[in-house]
Amino acid sequence: MTPATQLDATFAALADPTRRAILARLALGEASVTELAQPFAMSQPAISKHLKVLEHAGLISRGRDAQRRPCRLEAQPLAEATDWLERYRQLWETNFQRLDALLEEMKAQREAAPKPTIDKLKGE
Repeated sequence: MTPATQLDATFAALADPTRRAILARLALGEASVTELAQPFAMSQPAISKHLKVLEHAGLISRGRDAQRRPCRLEAQPLAEATDWLERYRQLWETNFQRLDALLEEMKAQREAAPKPTIDKLKGE
């Protein structure tokens, strides 16, 4: 998978709240499909479909432990998504700093400007 395709798959997988909840659960440790399905009001096959999306995106892996196939979180795709987002966070942070400086400059100019007196307001 190319880096761009990987990023697309990661964000597509993260777009669904059920999949995000599954990842949050797996952040606590590995779990079986049955364990992952418990908090949701959906069938085990529906959960399995979500797991396939997460697995395709590389966000989880499935092992084999006798009869059990535990799922575990794979952090690398999340790290790559975080790195991609970080570049934009830095861009916006720079823009906000420039905006803050401009607002401070405008505030200083406003405070330095002479204040109109009541006589000037009356036209005298």
